[in-house]
Amino acid sequence: MIRALTLLLATALLTSCAAPDEFIITMIGTNDVHGQLIRSENRGGLVTLSGYVNAVRDARKQDGGGVLLIDAGDMWQGTLESNLSEGAAVVSAFNALGYTAAAIGNHEFDFGPLGPQAIPSSDQDDPVEALKRRAAEANFPLLAANLIDTNTGALVDWPNVYPSVVVKINGVKIGIIGIMASNALRRTIAANVRELRVAPLVPAIREEATKLRDAGVKLIIVTAHAGGRCAEFNDPNDLTSCDPAAEIFAVARALPAGFVDHINAGHVHEGLAHIVNGISITSSYSSTRAFSRVDFSVNRSSGAAISRRIYPPHAVIAEAEYEGEVIQTDAQVAVIADRATQMAKDQKEAKIGIRLETPFTRRGHPESALGNLFTHALLESSDADVVFHNIAGGLRQDLPAGELTFGDIYQLSPFENRLVILPLSGAELRRVIAAQLHRKYHIGIAGMRVTISCDGNENTIAMHFIDGREISDSDTVKLAVNDYIATGGDEILTPIIPEGGYVIDESLPLARDVFIKWLVNRGGSINASDFETSDDPTWGFLEDCVAIETSVATH
Repeated sequence: MIRALTLLLATALLTSCAAPDEFIITMIGTNDVHGQLIRSENRGGLVTLSGYVNAVRDARKQDGGGVLLIDAGDMWQGTLESNLSEGAAVVSAFNALGYTAAAIGNHEFDFGPLGPQAIPSSDQDDPVEALKRRAAEANFPLLAANLIDTNTGALVDWPNVYPSVVVKINGVKIGIIGIMASNALRRTIAANVRELRVAPLVPAIREEATKLRDAGVKLIIVTAHAGGRCAEFNDPNDLTSCDPAAEIFAVARALPAGFVDHINAGHVHEGLAHIVNGISITSSYSSTRAFSRVDFSVNRSSGAAISRRIYPPHAVIAEAEYEGEVIQTDAQVAVIADRATQMAKDQKEAKIGIRLETPFTRRGHPESALGNLFTHALLESSDADVVFHNIAGGLRQDLPAGELTFGDIYQLSPFENRLVILPLSGAELRRVIAAQLHRKYHIGIAGMRVTISCDGNENTIAMHFIDGREISDSDTVKLAVNDYIATGGDEILTPIIPEGGYVIDESLPLARDVFIKWLVNRGGSINASDFETSDDPTWGFLEDCVAIETSVATH
């Protein structure tokens, strides 16, 4: 991440101030905030971000311009401070920050109905009740131009949720369209989105952009819970460090010239500050590690954007000045964050009763020490034969060395996912493993070993329990997974999920609580080296195997 704001050339350089017949509109973009209200390691939190936003607003106030503050989704799920109120604290902070608009992301659906249950327990429960309540509390619109209600075949009709919105700065109309990734609903709890589907992104953008242009909108920004990745930010036109298959790049290439001016992207937790098909695209990692920024120079008479300046992702750090202004955190945002922090304090600081001699990290995925620790604990805590876990995306943070706290575990696993045990045949298990071979991020496994051998393009899968017994297609295997996976999450069990799905027992414990109980019962201290499997891997690929296809993980 580049900490210094380096001037980037897009279509033309902006001078330090706009010409008399021009003014500057600054778009500040955030994405995948995931409930990060306060500073934590390299995450500045919304409190620190507020200082930058206020500094830019002061600068634009002095030169007669304006600011758009736009989010690309996944706003409130991810920290104890936010999750205790099902995201209400983040919405309050966004209100105080004066957000212009925000896209709906996949994790906005995670809380399900209002209250402690994460999925509906009866037909009377509304699976998107918590989302609707947060939308109603927001002083800014939530945008979803390609989210379809399957009961009506039309866009969702929820309070304060729209496909697009028009705002004005100095009389110039600016349109903001919200969309989500094609896989978005496969990256949340399936039970909460069973009556929803995602429409193709490009037609949705074209339809809204056409309406906006016809209504006299001069500048169109798409805020997209979809993204891509680039490693270098020296030249926005240089895409050599970028993932060419990124969904948001494909969207930009498919749009007619001039339809859209900018895309504020997200979902994949990566950085962007690039131009594709004439459209600038920015994204700023996740959890308030950084923010995105683009300055548009706008002609006062025509309202058209004449030039733009694209900044690389700027780290949200404690700086004294920005834009020539002293950085001062917003007092109202600080109060909101402090209130949420105090509510979570006792739970967060509670000691688990076990000491980590070394950090447990996710390095070596899927057979990291942390992934192995988690799946091993679930296996020992259940009567399952095998455990599968979505290590990529399901484990969100490393565990530090020292006395472990509940807060550490919550940051690791913030999702309210229950442990489910499913009786599968060996043949079904083999189908699940086979589907994993063409993915970059494989599931974490405990209780069995998988060996892949190849003959040309044909893969052969051998499965053995840890004690060496081979798993045949006719065997019955008790598989433990969380309810996110059991209901189709990450498409891990998609090849075998029966019509109507599996029955989820709501009385079963949360996977996080099972992990904590195992740690408490074990006590003492543990070392990451005891959970390394590099010398005896769970996933084994023989040397003569062909290259495995990969895909980009999303979150």
